[in-house]
Amino acid sequence: MSYEQIVYEVQDGVATLTLNRPDRLNAWTPVMEREVREAMTVATADEAVRVISLFSLGRDAGFVPAPTCRGSTRPARASPRT
Repeated sequence: MSYEQIVYEVQDGVATLTLNRPDRLNAWTPVMEREVREAMTVATADEAVRVISLFSLGRDAGFVPAPTCRGSTRPARASPRT
């Protein structure tokens, strides 16, 4: 399976999803959301997968949880703190 903004690999029972937009600090996009959801569905259906790990690529391994302005169709929503 080929993805544009993530890398999906399975090895030794571990599915690894790697966010692959280091030039944008892996800022969340609609494409990335679709790809992560699809990869999670694939991993969940795979009986060989026991663990799903999420990583991000980049020198500083950054991750921006809010959507970027470029390419985003939805406003960012803050999560309530508990």
